[in-house]
Amino acid sequence: METITDLGNDVFEIDTRMAGYTGITAGYLIRSERPCLVETGAGNSAPVVRDALAAAGIGPADLATVVVTHIHLDHAGGVGDIAEMFPNAEIVVHEKGARHLADPSRLMRSARMVWGAALDSLFGDLKPTDAVRIRAVEDIGKVDLGGGRRLESHHSPGHAKHHVGLLDSLTGDLYVGDAAGVYIPETADLRPATPPPDFDLNSALASLDRFRALRPSRLLFSHYGPVEAVGETLDRSAEELRLWVELVTEAYDQRLDLDHAVAMVRERTDERYKALAADADPDVAEKVEVISTTRNNVAGIMHALEQY
Repeated sequence: METITDLGNDVFEIDTRMAGYTGITAGYLIRSERPCLVETGAGNSAPVVRDALAAAGIGPADLATVVVTHIHLDHAGGVGDIAEMFPNAEIVVHEKGARHLADPSRLMRSARMVWGAALDSLFGDLKPTDAVRIRAVEDIGKVDLGGGRRLESHHSPGHAKHHVGLLDSLTGDLYVGDAAGVYIPETADLRPATPPPDFDLNSALASLDRFRALRPSRLLFSHYGPVEAVGETLDRSAEELRLWVELVTEAYDQRLDLDHAVAMVRERTDERYKALAADADPDVAEKVEVISTTRNNVAGIMHALEQY
């Protein structure tokens, strides 16, 4: 698999090779008059991203902006490293996530509680970014790409309180982060992304409605890649969310512990996904559990139910 793929209109998909995997987390270069990187990938991906940008003609002095859809480590863990590598780049993030990029200590402690020792091999460290380099956007913001082209950021909570979708004014591409779930390009499966502690079903569904109203021409998933069937995909995303919440609510009402709830949900959902079929490529099945772990999804929904 190529590290960088031309998607047209000066948009390039970068395989960040998170933890050595291919096709798990994508960053996107918009090679406009003011070049912009959407998503840095994890901290351990920063050298891969730097080299991919160099291959596209973007050197250390050229990158104007780095935008992250949210501050989870697979999307923004490389911000501190990339900021050092590209000293002229402004870092753009929703206002609810900005302080964690300047001082990631609390975020890293929380992530280590979730991932344990696996954190280092999966993501690496999120290094702090000088606060003067960070621009926090409110619920709607704009990023100047030059030549009249811009990215419009739209607050899209549900997966995370600080999540934004990003609409390219020229192409109609919508960078959806994790708000529309996880897309598996090898099998065209779509799975939810509902980790703790922020998942909220009503907010997530409202964000999908907001995405529909933007009338994008294409969805660009951080996990993973471009999808042109916009309406169908957003409908599937909502269907998956409702189903998983229904199943976990059933487990919760039965007072099942997390392990038993995960087993029940797997039994009821695995058959929905070609990537998890008995004859599926085991490498693809492994990737599914890295980027959309059933355990994390169930735990996030359980956490939300406990808040009601």
